[in-house]
This record gives sequence, structure tokens and C-alpha cells, in this order.
Amino acid sequence: MRPWYWLWMLLLVAVPVSAHKLAPSLLQLTQLDNAASQEQWQVSWKTPRFGTTPVPIQPQLPQGCEDTQERSWEYEGTGVRIEWQMRCVSALAGSSVRVDGLAENQSSALIRVQWLGGAVAQGVMNGVSPEYVIPEQPGALGIAFDYTVLGIEHILSGPDHLLFVLGLLLLATTTRLLIWTITAFTLGHSVTLALAALGYVTYPVDLVEFAIALSIFVVAVELTREPSATHWLRRRPWLAAGSFGLLHGMGFAGALLEVGLPLSDIPLALLTFNVGIELGQLMFVMAVLIAGWCWKRLPAAQLRERLVWVPVYTIGIPSVYWCIERGLATIGMG
Repeated sequence: MRPWYWLWMLLLVAVPVSAHKLAPSLLQLTQLDNAASQEQWQVSWKTPRFGTTPVPIQPQLPQGCEDTQERSWEYEGTGVRIEWQMRCVSALAGSSVRVDGLAENQSSALIRVQWLGGAVAQGVMNGVSPEYVIPEQPGALGIAFDYTVLGIEHILSGPDHLLFVLGLLLLATTTRLLIWTITAFTLGHSVTLALAALGYVTYPVDLVEFAIALSIFVVAVELTREPSATHWLRRRPWLAAGSFGLLHGMGFAGALLEVGLPLSDIPLALLTFNVGIELGQLMFVMAVLIAGWCWKRLPAAQLRERLVWVPVYTIGIPSVYWCIERGLATIGMG
């Protein structure tokens, strides 16, 4: 029986899956004045309107800081942006910022602190580490570390990108093909990540997200073909990896633009964010290769034969759901 019969049956009963279902929140602090007795800051807090639990996700700013204007609210799709100004009686450097509700909602929050001179400090908070101590104005090493970590966390928290990489690994049946395929994907997404993050390329976000889902679906369909088939994608997975990698790079750029690039060192931040993406991708590839090595050494050949389609279903079912979900969003019905 053709595997796609089972794929459609599973789709009918599958629990909806969403890539980056709960986007990370963003707390941005921009310095407006650094008078000797006090500091004036612009605060911007962007967070999903609805968490996965009733516990709200909200920031707790340092003691000694008080609002100087009424907070303004603006809804942006499934999120909300709250902005206000605050005055702090002492320097923020060394103070602790906390975001409540991250552990309960299994979410994360990014914090971006920008001083008057253009220097930027970047950090990530999650359920395990919900606090961030604001450092002194950072140097190049701090920027490189923060953006590398941000890149790793983004790729490893994105099931759509990881399922696409998994599909590429299953298509690449030889070591030579594997190296060419991963290299092509890296080159593809690196190009569009840089161009989009620097503002040289603009694109409709909903359409790109739909195209990313479609790329995963195409790979899943190809995996249902017999390994001996002479289809172009089976023979040249590196070509699909490079082409579709251009789309995935735009997706990476979207996450980077949400956070922003430090005016003091844009090239370094962009480079290290991409390095983080590659490190996270390599972690995932190594995990899949180790799992595949163990799989081939299972003594029960009949069990392996029965479960051989599980990875295909794992890739195909979410991709169909994402195509429908993002397709409706593209035409304004989502």
C-alpha cells in the first residue's frame, strides 16, 4: 500500500503542529538620556497575545525605574507591542531584568539594550534562566557570543527548518552527496540571510513562510519514491538544498530583524548569527547521523522494515498542515 494513503489518514487525526508556535518575546531598552542623576529609557515589549497557559508572560524591570508616561498598546497579528518611557535613578548596567511566565509557557524572551553611543547588549532568557544582568556597554567579544547563541537557539527551536534538513539527509544516500547537500543548503541560506538582514532584499513574509512549508512538502513527496528512481531531486539533492536554502535564509533573516542588529558592529553580529545557525545545524545533523548508525545495527530487520516510513510521516504530516495554515494566511484567511 502506498505510504501517502497512511499519510493522509494520519493527517486527519493529527494534532495541529505549528513551527515556532509561540514566538519569542522581545524586550528592547533604548537609552534616551544619560544625565548624572538619572537615565531616561524608551521601553518596547513585544509578546504573543496568547500563551500556552493562563500564566502571562511579562517583564519585571529593575528597582529604581519608574514609568514617565502612559503605556501604549498596539496589536500586531498574534502579538502585542507595548511601549512607554521610564526613568531610572541609577545606571542600568549591573541591574537585573526578569521575565515571568517563560517556564510555564515553555517560551523564551530576547532582550536588547541600546545605549546612546550605539553600543548594543543582547541576551536570551528562558524558563531555566529567566533573568538577565545588564552588562556594561559590550565589546566585540560580547556581541559575537550573544549573536552566536541567538543563531543556535533559533535553528534548534524551528521544527520547519529541522525537518527540511532531515529530509535532505534522507535523500543524500552517500557521504559525497551528503557533504554537497549540506554545503549547498548553507550557501543558499547564508546569501539571503545577509541580503535580507541588511535591507537589500524585501519580501512578503507570509508568502515566504508558505514557500518554506512547500519546500518541506516537496522533499517529503520525493522520499516516497523508490530509492532507485531517476528523478532529478533524488539524483541531485544538493540542487534542491541550495535553491530552497534561499527561502530558508529569508526565514532566518526574519528572526534576526525581530531582534535587530547593533549599529556599532553590524558585520560581526550578522556573521556570528550565521555561525550560530551553522553550529545548531551541525548539532542536529550529528544527532541524526548517530541515530541512523544505531538504527542500522538493530537486530530486528522486520522491525526496521515496518518503521522505515516513520521519518517520512514525521516530515510529511506537519508540512501539509503548514502549507494549509500558511497558505490561508497568505491569501488573508488565516
